[in-house]
Amino acid sequence: MTLSLTLACFWALLANVLAMTPSRDNHWRNAYILIAVGIPLLGFITVQHGPWVGLLVLAAGCSILRWPVIYFGRWLRSKAGGYKGPAE
Repeated sequence: MTLSLTLACFWALLANVLAMTPSRDNHWRNAYILIAVGIPLLGFITVQHGPWVGLLVLAAGCSILRWPVIYFGRWLRSKAGGYKGPAE
């Protein structure tokens, strides 16, 4: 296993440990730290292993940090034209 994938495994382990700790701000501070560390790590993985492995690791990171991704998608939708959803 390469250094980049080893670091990604440690990142995932750290994310799971942080999710088990109590937090007053619903883990948003932890999410910001994990995002700040994960983006360069994702670039490192993509450089070493190619775009397909990079996309797999990105999907794994999005599944761990799903609420920041959901809120970012909602924010993008509101900026793109005010799509309200299937009910309207």
